[in-house]
Amino acid sequence: MSQQNPPVHTATCPYGPAAIARATELIRDGRPVAIATETVYGLAGDATSDEAVARIYAAKGRPSFNPLIVHVPTVAAAAEIAEISPLAERLADAFWPGPLTMVLPLAKHSPVAPLATAGLSTVAVRVPAHPAMRALLESVGRPLAAPSANASGGISPTTAAHVAASLAGRIDLIVDSGATARGIESTIIAVAPDKIRLLRPGPVTTAEIAAVANLPVETAGTGTIEAPGQLASHYAPSRPLRLNATETRAGEWLIGFGNVAGDATLSATGNLVEAAARLFAALHEADASGRMAIAVAPIPHTGLGHAINDRLSRAAAPRT
Repeated sequence: MSQQNPPVHTATCPYGPAAIARATELIRDGRPVAIATETVYGLAGDATSDEAVARIYAAKGRPSFNPLIVHVPTVAAAAEIAEISPLAERLADAFWPGPLTMVLPLAKHSPVAPLATAGLSTVAVRVPAHPAMRALLESVGRPLAAPSANASGGISPTTAAHVAASLAGRIDLIVDSGATARGIESTIIAVAPDKIRLLRPGPVTTAEIAAVANLPVETAGTGTIEAPGQLASHYAPSRPLRLNATETRAGEWLIGFGNVAGDATLSATGNLVEAAARLFAALHEADASGRMAIAVAPIPHTGLGHAINDRLSRAAAPRT
């Protein structure tokens, strides 16, 4: 799908009652708006309308086979669009509201538009914790599809300015509530009655999920797109990206971590929570630096490091 034509005027409004009221009007008119979640800024639209979902795809330039996460305010609201097994309910009680997305079978009479699920028999659903997104959900009174508010495949946005740099002229409104707290997209798991598969690592770790579920978390196979963020090349800056760099090569902007200082750092103390929160902002800064390439220091493959390395490996993958 192509970018909207002609371009629209994109307003940025501070989060508050007036911004939520305007966002509600736009969403009920079938037009998406950018708003913060606790992970990254999302491009929210009416998940029950194929036309509204199509406008999300058009603004992002997103492949139509890539499903969207549907956001709802409560577990009860989730049960209206998806089948909630006892295992899924236990996980919801532990992690919702919060940065965990569950891929579940569509409820028999689910109102979610087929375009939002990319024609699959499952739906990716989450109860967000951020007050801005929760206020919008309550005001609109409908489930909201909300992928990251950036052009498809690009660096995810953690501030309103990141959204504007990517989507200005494509959407009507950005609700600005400052930088997001988590800075990395939600963990996504596929939940069967007695089985859990990790589709995308994120802030909620597999160890935390396994402890609640009393089940191991399996790794999903490759080849089938079941959820957002599974494309091999994703979250990509416009410049080549080199991983596990301990020093800068000619023409590179180095993003440091721990003892590797770089031009900027994800965390000078090696704190993975701080690194996750800084990741996309650092990639945006590097992409705008004017250097010919970007390098990133090694990140440990432990805890949140799994999610950070997942995003970085996709960002560094060859473009398709």
